[in-house]
Amino acid sequence: MTNTKANKESYLNHVRETFSDSPIKRKDLKAFNDRHGYKNLNWFYKDPAYQVSRGYYTPNAKDVLCINAKDSNTSEVSEVSEVSEVSLPTEKDNFADDKIALQNFSHTTEQTSMVPDVDSGFVSHGHFSLLHSIIKSKKFYPIFVTGLSGNGKTFSIEQACAKSKRDLYRVNITIETDEDDLLGGFRLVNGTTKWFDGPVVRAMKSGGVLLLDEVDLGSNKLLCLQPVLEGKGILLKKINQFVKPKDGFTIVATANTKGQGSESGKFIGTNILNEAFLERFCATFEQEYPSEAVETKILKSIFSSNDMKDEYIDDFIFKLVAWANGTRKTYDSGGINDLISTRRLVHISNAYAILGHPEKVDTQSDSEYKVSLYNVRSQAIQMCIARFDDYTKSSFIEFYDAIDQYKTASDENSISETEQSSVVPDVV
Repeated sequence: MTNTKANKESYLNHVRETFSDSPIKRKDLKAFNDRHGYKNLNWFYKDPAYQVSRGYYTPNAKDVLCINAKDSNTSEVSEVSEVSEVSLPTEKDNFADDKIALQNFSHTTEQTSMVPDVDSGFVSHGHFSLLHSIIKSKKFYPIFVTGLSGNGKTFSIEQACAKSKRDLYRVNITIETDEDDLLGGFRLVNGTTKWFDGPVVRAMKSGGVLLLDEVDLGSNKLLCLQPVLEGKGILLKKINQFVKPKDGFTIVATANTKGQGSESGKFIGTNILNEAFLERFCATFEQEYPSEAVETKILKSIFSSNDMKDEYIDDFIFKLVAWANGTRKTYDSGGINDLISTRRLVHISNAYAILGHPEKVDTQSDSEYKVSLYNVRSQAIQMCIARFDDYTKSSFIEFYDAIDQYKTASDENSISETEQSSVVPDVV
């Protein structure tokens, strides 16, 4: 068929009459074309206005970019690069004289605050003051934060943004993360395709903080961020739009490694990141676990939020912190392959609060009450370390029991009961 406007219109109407539902699979459309002798249809297949997604097409986008693209004046066509989302009309829409129809859609993030909530239980430690100063300055200064799991890397960044009242756009990176996830793409909404900005572009447009969380899990597809990491604008190729970052935009990345892979094998899935990618980060912060004093404050805050304050809670906190730090020292010396993180201590504290602090009964002795306390403590701990292998789990429990003298009271109570039962005559 000759690719005139009239022939194109006739073809599209025939497709609409035959396929009442859209989108249409390519193989079904090809069978239709072969059956009716339609040829030379590159104008249809190659025009993004008719392609809903890979292998699916619609005849209902004729008014937007295809038929009248050459007939429309230059200013109308140039508007395509200025909108953040393009709406393709359906057969229900009536546009006189086949004029280009464009519709702007505001992003919800522009109307909703992306500033994280301030957490009253947060206790600053490590490089938090410097991290907060960088974020508060609103300077473009990409930084890389690395450290073992559960030491508060992401939490510190969130709270630095909360304290600075800065918008935070957090993106959790995986091996599947690609340019479409980061920069944006076309999405099918109610039978039409619309362009949606990705989190990177949204952060750039709002002048917010972009958090690339667990960045060492990503692939070479992250290299699409090279110009972004240089503080320059980026061209959104699919809509021919150039986006320049607003003042205040910056980037923070977190990882368990330094982008060189994991030699220990503890962080399966981490990858060796491109050197050019890593070189674009201005500074690297090595996040350590909090000191015993800071960790004590963290756990006190957790118990306080659960209305649990007394000498026995303070005793439990002291022993938990000593226990966790002991496992870390042994881990550093190569004695064990796992450790108790700060996050794990918070889980144990919350588990204890859920189980409930036992109340002392009037008839109980101090020794008997300590047995009750130990039982709840032990249960909370075992709940939260069951994820480790049996050997590590039993080692951790044995180590904690050596620290908690209430365990001694429990053993003595068990021995006492055994001795008593041995002298009681059997009932005949």
